[in-house]
Amino acid sequence: MAENLIERTPSSYYYPLLIKNLLRNPVRQFPNQEIVYGDFKRLTYRDLDERINRLASGLTALGVKRGDTVAVMDWDTNRYLECFFAVPMLGAVLHTVNVRLSPEQILYTINHAEDDVILVNTEFLPVLETIRERIEPVKKLVLLNDTGFTPATTLDITVEYEALLAASDPHFNFPDFPEDTRATTFYTTGTTGLPKGVYFSHRQLVLHTMAVLAALSGPGQGRLNRGDVYLPITPMFHVHAWGIPYVATTLGLKQVYPGRYVPEHLLTLIQREGVTFSHCVPTILQMLLSSSKIDEIDLSRWKVTIGGSALPQALAKQALDRGVDVFTAYGMSETCPILSFSQLKPHMMEWDEERQLEFRCKTGLAIPMVDLRVVDPDMNDVPHDGKTSGEVVARAPWLTQGYLKDSRNSEMLWEGGYLHTGDIGVIDEEGYLKITDRLKDVIKTGGEWISSLELEDLILKHPSVAEAAVVGVPDPKWGERPVALVVTKLGRELDLAGVRDWLKGFADKGIISKWGIPDRVLFVETIPKTSVGKLNKKAMREQYAEMIQNS
Repeated sequence: MAENLIERTPSSYYYPLLIKNLLRNPVRQFPNQEIVYGDFKRLTYRDLDERINRLASGLTALGVKRGDTVAVMDWDTNRYLECFFAVPMLGAVLHTVNVRLSPEQILYTINHAEDDVILVNTEFLPVLETIRERIEPVKKLVLLNDTGFTPATTLDITVEYEALLAASDPHFNFPDFPEDTRATTFYTTGTTGLPKGVYFSHRQLVLHTMAVLAALSGPGQGRLNRGDVYLPITPMFHVHAWGIPYVATTLGLKQVYPGRYVPEHLLTLIQREGVTFSHCVPTILQMLLSSSKIDEIDLSRWKVTIGGSALPQALAKQALDRGVDVFTAYGMSETCPILSFSQLKPHMMEWDEERQLEFRCKTGLAIPMVDLRVVDPDMNDVPHDGKTSGEVVARAPWLTQGYLKDSRNSEMLWEGGYLHTGDIGVIDEEGYLKITDRLKDVIKTGGEWISSLELEDLILKHPSVAEAAVVGVPDPKWGERPVALVVTKLGRELDLAGVRDWLKGFADKGIISKWGIPDRVLFVETIPKTSVGKLNKKAMREQYAEMIQNS
C-alpha cells in the first residue's frame, strides 16, 4: 500500500523547526521593546538581534563550528539570553553549566559534555582555577565581566565578551540544518550519583515553546500575554529557565534579568520595571514574602508559577493575601521541563478562596501535546478519582530521548515507551494531577503508605513553622516511620507535642491517617536543599543521622 505522503513542489521551502525562527518576528514587530539586565544594561530587541549576530561571528572566529559545544557559567543576564539563541543557531550545542554544583561536579559536566569554549563570569574564575589542570582538553575561555576592571586570574583568558562582540561582524547568515540537531545540554542535579546529561533538539525546544505559549496565553487566571513584563527567578542554567525566555522572546515581551538572586534587589526590579510574570521555587517565593522590603511593594499585578517542589498551601495563601496570582507548574529536567500548569478552569473562579487554593497547589492540567498518565506497576491507568495513586509517566514531543552517553539509565527512564518521572500521584475528576510523593521518598509504615509531601504541607500551616521536611527512617516494628525536620519562625517556640497535636487535628478530620503522625520531630536551624532549591532528603538523612537516631 502506497504511503499517503504529501507531494512537495520542487521550489517550495521546507520550514524547519529551528530556534532562529522564534526570533524573526519579535525583532521585526517589536524592535524597540526593552530587555533589562539589573542595574547594568538596557537594550532593545533590535540590539539583541545585532548582538546575537556578533556573538555568532565571534564564536566562529574562535573556531566554533557545527557540532561543537559552548558552555556558559553566568548568572541570569542579557548575555545568557544571547547565548540561548546564538549558540544553537550556529548548529553548536549550548551547555548551561549549573554553577551551584561543587567544583568536582562542574569539572565532570565540562569534561562529559566535551565543551570546546567556556564563557565564564568573573565570579566563577576561582572555581575554574581549582579544576583547570583537569579540564580535557584545554579550552578557550571568554570572560563575562560586570566589574569594570580586569580581574586577577591564573587562567588564560582568550577574550572578553564585550570586546569579542565589538570586534565581530553584526551580520551572520545562520544556516538551515536538520531540526533534530542537538541544541542544548543540561545536567540534572539528583541527590545520588554523578549528574546525568539531558539534551534537547531544536525541534523539541520550538515545540515546547509553542505548547507553553498556547497554555499560558489568552484570558483567564495564570496567563502570559503581550503587555506582560517577564522576570525569571529560576536560573537560566536550569532547563533553560523552564523555557520561558524562549516564550517571552517569541511574544516580544519586555524582559528583566536580575543577575544574582537577592530578595531585596528582586523586589526592587519587580516594582521599578513593572514586572507581571515570573517563575520560581517555593524557597525563593518564601524569601521574597519574608523580606523586610515586602510592605513597600505592590504585588497585585504579579503572576508567579511555582515548580521544583510542591507549593505548600500556607505559602500560596500568603502570596494570595499579597494579591499575587500564584499557581503551580510541573515538570523535571528530563521533560524540558513543563508538563502541566495548575490554572483554574473558568467555573472555578466562582469558588471560595480555600477551594481555589487547593487546586492552585495541585500539579495541574497537562499542557497541549502532553500525554500524562498515572499508572500501576503493569502500566495500566488507575481510576481518575483523586484517591488511587500510581507512578506518573509521560509522552510529549520535547522529552529528552535519553541521558548523554548513558544507555543503561536511558532505557530505565523510557521503560515501556513512556518517560518515568519517579513521582507518585493521583488524577481527580476534573483531570488535575496531584503529586503525592517521590517513589524514593514515600514512607511505608505498618503496611500503610504515608505521603511525606502531605505531612510537610500540613506542618507548614502551623503559624510557628517557617520550613518543614519529612523523611522516612527504618523502624524495627513498623518497617519505616516518618521523622519531621522543622525550622521555627524567628521568635516563635514549638515542641514535639505542639507538632503532634497540630497534626492530630487533621487526623481527627480524616485528612491524614493517625499512623502518619511522626513520633519524632527535630528542630533544626536549616534544612538541606539541592542546588536549585529542592529539599535534599538524602542530605537530611546523612546530616541529621545521629540526631534522628537519638531522638
